[in-house]
Amino acid sequence: MATEEISWRKSSYSNGDTNCVEIGATGNVVLVRESDTPAATLSTSRDLLRVFVLGIKAGEFDHFAHIRVDRPTPHSPR
Repeated sequence: MATEEISWRKSSYSNGDTNCVEIGATGNVVLVRESDTPAATLSTSRDLLRVFVLGIKAGEFDHFAHIRVDRPTPHSPR
C-alpha cells in the first residue's frame, strides 16, 4: 500500500464524537477504522465495500444486532 497521506472521514451524524467509524481511501483500497483505535484498520476494495453497504441497507445483517426491522418486500407496497 502506498505511504501517501490518507484523508479520513467520518459520518456527519457523529457530531464530533471520538467513538466513530472512519473511512479513508488510497487508489482502489478503502480503509475502515474506529476513531478511538486508529492504528487498527480493515482494508477492502471499493466494489466489496459497496456490496457490503448495500447488504446493510437491505437488512442482511440485522440479526447480528438482534434488531427486527419490517422492510417492504419487492412485491409489497411502500
